[in-house]
Amino acid sequence: MYHATSARLFGICLHYSGNRAEAEEVLQEVYIMTWLKASRFDPQLASGMTWLATMARNKAIDRRRARRPHDPLETITELSTQDSIPDSLEREQEGSQLDRCLETLEEAQQRYIRVAFFEGYSYAELAERHGIALGTMKSWIRRGLLRLRLCLGL
Repeated sequence: MYHATSARLFGICLHYSGNRAEAEEVLQEVYIMTWLKASRFDPQLASGMTWLATMARNKAIDRRRARRPHDPLETITELSTQDSIPDSLEREQEGSQLDRCLETLEEAQQRYIRVAFFEGYSYAELAERHGIALGTMKSWIRRGLLRLRLCLGL
């Protein structure tokens, strides 16, 4: 199972944790959770890969939330020492393009996408928080992401 799934799951962990060492730890925890919760898996509800990917995403988000720095100056210092100038400029340009594309979306879609992907909230948390059906929230975000992909040329 590890050989068949580890590359994809590691990519998910890395995306949400932003740190290679932490992504490796999260991935290890996902496999432990898989072993402990295997009896809960229902192939009627989702494929095995979907189940694993969801656990990886949620675990990485939980880990990131737990390590959020409390001091904004500490975050700025950490970020400034990590990036080289060319990397920083490239990220800034990509961020500007993403911001421009986000501005083309409806206000609610912008807000939900920002909160889901930049603050790490799950679709279920967003739906509950805003009193919207989960399926509706997923559809709104999905449509917004499709429009973003077109705008970004992906």
